[in-house]
Amino acid sequence: MVILFFSGTGNSRFLAEQFAQRMDKKAYSIEEDLDFDSLLREEDTIAVCYPVYGSCVPRIMREFVLQYRPYFETKRIIIFCTQMLFSGDGARAFARLIPGCDDRVIYAEHFLMPNNICNFFLFPIREKDVAEKKQKALKKLDRVCYNIKNGVVKRRGWNILSTLLGKTQNIAFPKLEEKGRSSFTTDEDCTGCGLCVKRCPAHNLEMTGKKVMQKGNCILCYRCVNLCPRQSCTVLIHTKPKKQYRGIKEAEKRS
Repeated sequence: MVILFFSGTGNSRFLAEQFAQRMDKKAYSIEEDLDFDSLLREEDTIAVCYPVYGSCVPRIMREFVLQYRPYFETKRIIIFCTQMLFSGDGARAFARLIPGCDDRVIYAEHFLMPNNICNFFLFPIREKDVAEKKQKALKKLDRVCYNIKNGVVKRRGWNILSTLLGKTQNIAFPKLEEKGRSSFTTDEDCTGCGLCVKRCPAHNLEMTGKKVMQKGNCILCYRCVNLCPRQSCTVLIHTKPKKQYRGIKEAEKRS
């Protein structure tokens, strides 16, 4: 089995690495410069982990699947998606990228993880919430690993109710995603340090002198918003964050 993940601010990475540890495997970020053809060719099962955006698969993961589609069309698949509240059919959204793969999905599960939308007043970042969601996610992951090792098949998000819940978000999200492509901006506190440019998974940013310019390829992962040392970066919601989220391990250090 090969384990692949995309993680905007660390939740999906944490879960993928914890899963890999329990299964005695290694997790690989799809952002890495690797020979994915060789990795995917040699294994009979592909496990994927990604954050759900509006009950949809992030564009960077969709593009990865399109690039390596022949492997996904022939291998067994495990799907883990991380979510802040609910996604309905967030895991099945991945299966829809590969028509006819349902019978090869041997496990699909949703995991509630800490909020990373750090500049929206309805979703405050609290260290207590981070700790609680981490423990619940790991407890669920232990059950999942036990099931997988014992041949139990489960597909979260495949029933009609899940599909209907997913539609409350995934019908509107594609338009929001397209609008967000050019939504990156910085405010007057930007020092031109270039951290956001270096860490952007979509290579959407570049330095022009001391100013950060965007190329219209933002995927709304919120990495730059949470990493900026001056809280200068914003995407889609242009409110300066008061408290940033830099992953479970960093949140635990501050608590």
